[in-house]
Amino acid sequence: MTMASPQKKAHSSVFSKKKRNTLFLEIIMILIALATLIPLYYLIVTTFKTGEQAAASPLSLPTSLDFTTYINAWNTMNYTRVLLNNVIIAFFSVAGIVLLASMAAYGLERRKTKLTNGIFVLFLIGLMIPFQVATIPLFRLIKSFGLNDTLLGVILINIFLQMPFNIFLMKNFIKTVPMELEESGAIDGCGTWRTFWNIVFPLLTPIIATLAILASLSVWNDFYIPLLFLQSREKGVILLEVYRNIGQFSVDWTSFFPMMVLSILPLLILYLFMQKYIIQGIASGAIKG
Repeated sequence: MTMASPQKKAHSSVFSKKKRNTLFLEIIMILIALATLIPLYYLIVTTFKTGEQAAASPLSLPTSLDFTTYINAWNTMNYTRVLLNNVIIAFFSVAGIVLLASMAAYGLERRKTKLTNGIFVLFLIGLMIPFQVATIPLFRLIKSFGLNDTLLGVILINIFLQMPFNIFLMKNFIKTVPMELEESGAIDGCGTWRTFWNIVFPLLTPIIATLAILASLSVWNDFYIPLLFLQSREKGVILLEVYRNIGQFSVDWTSFFPMMVLSILPLLILYLFMQKYIIQGIASGAIKG
């Protein structure tokens, strides 16, 4: 009989140890993932319980699937109207952020002068100044333009508040775009505008998808700006309706939880459809960085 060499035994021992370590890490990650799902599970099961059932056994499964609470929450919030307002604000805000940030980042990166460097420094300063310190001047400015209590006013605020961060990331990503592509476009007769839209902009798809998702999350979940600049009920958004349907001294949790589910459901669906683009953007940035 042939006996295994010491080298083979050592190799097998190292491989077995790595396999055990990998299995241990996978188990830990699965447990962490399950732990993060507990709040979501609690949120969903509570929507099918009465107040007494939720207090007596918070984590138990519901005895029946009664969608009455969802119907009541839908009607109380006027969900169709506030969802449409949310979609309008999110769509045009994200579109404006992507278009303006990409064009500004391209100009700042490709036309490096003292002026563009100074403008970029101003954008970096915008990253360091909290938005809340400028609330009163911003409110007066929006009111002077007649944009108070309008969706357009909220959209413009969202766009310009997120411009510094998006320009910063876009500018760094544009550095990775080879200049040779733009030079070949110039030889073919492309001007600056056509070069950007036909050559550079399509190459920004990974970072655009990632920033669009991040901007969508930020705009959709924003409560402070709509609270300050949207006074009428017809212009309200989902989180405002959730806030308005909470009592001053008590909270009806059986109504509150269905409202929360309805508020996060559209964003969850969007994330499920767009998650591959987020992963592509992160992976592309890691490789090029």
